[in-house]
Amino acid sequence: MIPPKPRPRADKVSLLQYLRLFRADILSAQPVRLYRAWMAEFRTPFFRSYMCNDPALVNRVLIERPDDFPKSNRIREGLNPLLGNSVFVTNGEVWKRQRRIIDPAFEGGRLRDTFPAMWAAGQAALARMPLGEVEVEAEMSHAAADVIFRTLFSIPIEHEVAAAVFAEFRTYQRAQPILNLAAFLPLPKWVPRFHRPATKRSAAVIRGLITRLTEGRAVEIAAGTAPDDLATKIMTTADPQTGERFETAEMVDQVAIFFLAGHETSASALSWALLMLAMDADVQEKVAGEALALGDRPEFSALPKLRFTRDVFREVLRLYPPVPMMVRENAVPEEMRGRKVAPGAQIVLSPWHLHRHERIWERPDEFDPNRWQTEENRACARDAYMPFSAGPRVCTGAGFAMVEGTLLLALLARAFRFECVAGREAVPVAHLTVRAKDGIWLRISRR
Repeated sequence: MIPPKPRPRADKVSLLQYLRLFRADILSAQPVRLYRAWMAEFRTPFFRSYMCNDPALVNRVLIERPDDFPKSNRIREGLNPLLGNSVFVTNGEVWKRQRRIIDPAFEGGRLRDTFPAMWAAGQAALARMPLGEVEVEAEMSHAAADVIFRTLFSIPIEHEVAAAVFAEFRTYQRAQPILNLAAFLPLPKWVPRFHRPATKRSAAVIRGLITRLTEGRAVEIAAGTAPDDLATKIMTTADPQTGERFETAEMVDQVAIFFLAGHETSASALSWALLMLAMDADVQEKVAGEALALGDRPEFSALPKLRFTRDVFREVLRLYPPVPMMVRENAVPEEMRGRKVAPGAQIVLSPWHLHRHERIWERPDEFDPNRWQTEENRACARDAYMPFSAGPRVCTGAGFAMVEGTLLLALLARAFRFECVAGREAVPVAHLTVRAKDGIWLRISRR
């Protein structure tokens, strides 16, 4: 089964045309040759950009020498109003300190502790799910946001502050382009960044609400009444090298990225996963049958029984990686596939193209969960599969996301039957994450 894929642009376009296409959708702005190229160079009047699909180059940038390829500040420009100085955008010693404090909260044993909250969010999603023709991206956004608030702050999405953050974030998504003008122009720091007023307003509202939650949790920690959730774990963890903990402002930055990354990316993946079930009835029935192993109580030990469901979710992440591209900047002179790359160049790593690369994957555009049980495709995955990035900067919540995605997909398939709606084809576009241009519409009925 071949699911939807955006139509690439013509091979030759002007810079102005490219910028217009890029701001509308990253994916369709790229030429078809990138699905076969090992490396491609893009030139602008202000900087050079190199897309690297060669697994050896990807390994160099992400795993072998990550300090020589820090995150690009050009991407940071567009997200700065919301994310501030969060772990998603920092580099160097600041980033390392942040990860030393955050990572312990997401270690293996903590996943077991968060499982009951994920289960509760899943049950709430089942209770909310409407029947008939439904736009499932909105429903999955609701479910994923519920997971974040229950695991991070022990509150459901219906909580006053949680509901306000969720509502305002939807406003933020509509106002926020993937890149603003400062991402393309070499502007000094003192020059205003031209963020839309609506973007700045929504970001300020979200950060104000998160500040309320964070300050309230600090009071509970001081009083010894704080629940043992992710927020408490992070706020009480000291940097093992300095003994420092996050101040309130720093914690607000981190919570903002937890919500953006943990909610937006999971919602994207779950939405496409439901479409894949709707398009492949055999896969849907197999997932629904396997989900019976979950029983009626939240048992973390049941997750290994969802082997096929996990493979379905992995295959969805291959075809529709929520974050389709990531950008690094080389700090030292480089040579890549015989080309001299000067310091300051933008190094683009594209999970979207790498996961569909015609020289790496067999039948790259086909949805086939069974590929994950073959040695050939496991080798491809080692070289060319990075939905959560790789190396030291791999997403700290990768394990969390795999548990969440597998569990919610199983619960949904066990409770409902999903069918495609004629005339409502989903067209992938990339803004903050990979979503459908006009939503993903499915016909939902109870089993």
